[in-house]
Amino acid sequence: MKKTLVIMPTYNEALNIVSSIEQLFKHNDVDLLIVDDNSPDGTALIAKGQSQKHAGRIFVLEREQKQGLGPAYLAGFAWAFENKYGRVVEMDADGSHRAEDLPKLLEANADLVIGSRWVTGGAVANWPAYRKAISKFGNFYAQLMLGTKINDMTAGFRVYDTELLKKIKLDSVASQGYSFQVEMTWRSLQAEASVIEVPITFVERVQGVSKMNSAIVLEALWLVTKWGIARIFKA
Repeated sequence: MKKTLVIMPTYNEALNIVSSIEQLFKHNDVDLLIVDDNSPDGTALIAKGQSQKHAGRIFVLEREQKQGLGPAYLAGFAWAFENKYGRVVEMDADGSHRAEDLPKLLEANADLVIGSRWVTGGAVANWPAYRKAISKFGNFYAQLMLGTKINDMTAGFRVYDTELLKKIKLDSVASQGYSFQVEMTWRSLQAEASVIEVPITFVERVQGVSKMNSAIVLEALWLVTKWGIARIFKA
């Protein structure tokens, strides 16, 4: 079995990080890398305390400033390469990605396994109708512009084989926000990766504030449109 690293980017997740760690280790035999973007609420300090409690299983990568989801994950990927992990998991630190769903993703046999909200068996808990509509539209638009059949390209709960990541030109990844997930899915398909969607239940955070804002949504729309136009003209 391939050595597995879960990467959790954090920014002001002091209220959630301990419970997320406890749930992760309750259900999974994995290592954890917390990538903290200099959270002013002391998330990194809590994470370092947890790394002492779970010595050899939790590692903390501190960055000087908030740079976005994409750069945080890229830093995590580089750390995984250096430490010879065979698989990396992207997972939120706010509890929205249920640790009990991770074994299903790890059991699937593919280069990229996506924990999908929008396939049969998938679900979203505690989201208002407008949030569901935005997510479904964003995925429909990404499918249309990029010519894919993936139902949940924006999903943030996923597992990559590190050999796939090494094939992708990570230094040219443009996305900083949640469009990072769309870009990485698209680049994986361009690399002829095998991709499987596994149904999961996404649960809206109970504590703390979502990082989603209009700037992140606009970045995603602009980049997906740009990639789609480039794809059409290339064809």
